[in-house]
Amino acid sequence: MMILGGCSGKASGNEKEPIIFADESWASLRFHNKVAGTIIQEGYGYETEQRKGSAAAILTGLRQGDIDVHMELWKQNNKEAYHDGMESGDYVKLSVNFDDNYQGLYVPTYVIEGDPERGIEPMAPGLKNIPDLADYKDLFQDPEDKKKGRIIGAIPGWEVSELTFETLKVYGLDKHYNYFRPGSEAAINASLADAYKNGEPWIGYNYEPNWVMGKYDMTPLLEEKDTPLSALATQDVEIISHKSLPERAPEVTEFLKNYQTSSKIANDALNYMQKEDASAHEAAIKFLKEQEALWTEWVPEEVAAKVKEAI
Repeated sequence: MMILGGCSGKASGNEKEPIIFADESWASLRFHNKVAGTIIQEGYGYETEQRKGSAAAILTGLRQGDIDVHMELWKQNNKEAYHDGMESGDYVKLSVNFDDNYQGLYVPTYVIEGDPERGIEPMAPGLKNIPDLADYKDLFQDPEDKKKGRIIGAIPGWEVSELTFETLKVYGLDKHYNYFRPGSEAAINASLADAYKNGEPWIGYNYEPNWVMGKYDMTPLLEEKDTPLSALATQDVEIISHKSLPERAPEVTEFLKNYQTSSKIANDALNYMQKEDASAHEAAIKFLKEQEALWTEWVPEEVAAKVKEAI
């Protein structure tokens, strides 16, 4: 079931129909929706809306034309639905929003390199790859089972949680570590924040873009071979549309084909939202004001002028 946000329905006749964005409720997607939406509204004269729903409902809506654009489609996380939509021609790939993302196991960089400003010595200078964790189980000791280390996993229900656990078994790390599944993403981030504040060792799942990656200096642990997790670790995060958009709004489609950012841009925006309790719209306006040299390359000069005047 999907919930409509904003105005209702699409226009008819010669009026410009609203451009409807997918909203799967994560902050970086909403940030990109607001960046693109502001440019589309102010520069091209279309109203925009966001439609909420689960991943399955959103992708169904895209196939049926109830949703026009997904600004941050993690195709490897939605492999079957993505493949089916592309094969049928219901989806159109417009751009790669960013390709420098990562999801997997991270440690604070001070664990490996130390932090002289905080008086922290390197704790695991040889830690680079996931299998290296076998040498550091005592460093990441489980407070409830001191014979093993503890790895903070993804939350139950996320496909990546089970893939991470299966990857630990591939490397034999289940013999040395307990895999702890927090009840929420907030619990993962709270665990990391507490450890980081105190300069303590921490090992666990996270992903980019994410506000914690913007706030804290983190280092991902690398794979040594193909594993269940490695296929998801990095991937092209795409902008896709329903097949009708290129004909209905060719100028908007051309803009979205030019739209390309990075995980760092999203990390910075999300950190700003978290630190200042700012909305996705406020973060988008901040981006448009501060990154003018980037986004003005995506649109014609007259469109850029309209957007700059409006913001």
